[in-house]
Amino acid sequence: MDKKILDLGCGKRKRPGAIGIDNNPATDADVIHSLNVYPYPFEDSSFDEIYVDNVLEHLDDVVRTMEELHRISRPGGLVKVIVPYFRAPWAFIDPTHCHFFTTDSFTYFDPGHVHSKLFPYSSARFAADKIVFNEGISRGLLYSLVKAIANAWPKRYECHLSHLLPLDSLTFYLRAVK
Repeated sequence: MDKKILDLGCGKRKRPGAIGIDNNPATDADVIHSLNVYPYPFEDSSFDEIYVDNVLEHLDDVVRTMEELHRISRPGGLVKVIVPYFRAPWAFIDPTHCHFFTTDSFTYFDPGHVHSKLFPYSSARFAADKIVFNEGISRGLLYSLVKAIANAWPKRYECHLSHLLPLDSLTFYLRAVK
């Protein structure tokens, strides 16, 4: 059985083999639909993988969007979320960015994290497999060193170094817990 893949907010760079959904008809989307309108036009537990590449920061309601991604993910399905890091200078330049993300932004959905128990904002549950700073980006020796430190010790980097040497993006690998 082939994996069923969704590219949420695919724009003009839809992932090969994926179903693309976007609100703009001038994109490569297979499905034209506002991502701020719920439910999305897919059955429950439809997708093995969902890619959300530089889209979530533009949407009105992160919690509701994550609930919808949980609904349409198969049990154990991968949801890969790429967002601007809150310290990145360009994160605040774009006037269409509504939300900003840290290493802890998805802990509220992780059943293994204390945040999901203390602050049950949502019934959607995702286990965080890993968090990667600036995945696929390289810019020289100092940048590579900072990136290596950030990826080895994300919390320490965020608390002690990110304000001096900010990186650009975070990639969250989440697994739907059902």
